[in-house]
Amino acid sequence: MGEVKYEISQNAYIKLVLHAIKHKSTSVNGVLLGRSNQNDVVEIVESVPLFHNPHLGLLPPLEIALIMIEDHYGSQGLGIVGYFHANERFDDSELGNVSKNIGDHIFRYFPQAAILLLDNKKLETLPKGNQSPVLQLYARDASKNWKLAGSDGGSKLILKEPAANIVLSDFISSKKWQDVVDFDDHLDDITKDWLNPDLFK
Repeated sequence: MGEVKYEISQNAYIKLVLHAIKHKSTSVNGVLLGRSNQNDVVEIVESVPLFHNPHLGLLPPLEIALIMIEDHYGSQGLGIVGYFHANERFDDSELGNVSKNIGDHIFRYFPQAAILLLDNKKLETLPKGNQSPVLQLYARDASKNWKLAGSDGGSKLILKEPAANIVLSDFISSKKWQDVVDFDDHLDDITKDWLNPDLFK
């Protein structure tokens, strides 16, 4: 197998970052949905914001969410291909145990699973026209440890639409992050739709 590349769609990418911006003072997480193609590329087509509380790793709500997500997106030919996390502290760029444990769980079902960690310092440079994702990509190495990818020329994360950061900047300026609904919101009020059907309208 060649080196795996990860390509994330604009909407999936923007939704994750807006979710983190909406809940700046807490950790947030989400899952990545997509498929792998013939050319060692994992296409991340969609994302679902999950939780924004101190107990992100609690299994019962997580398992309920994963079942509902797989049920909905499985019919579209998409599976869970990775996990997204944003740390509570701005200066914390470490991949924590909760992320690794959830990543390990997803890895069992999808061996090319990735973990994306929000990079706050990159997010700060957005207005300067940065074209690279504001996310760090972690993949499992041969010894089954989660390793920052790309530092050794290995796996890479690519924005499918090169202008994604420009669109993201516009959304941040217009406070579009206020409209993001995650699973926590849905569990508090089931009229709030975790699929975010109107976010990009």
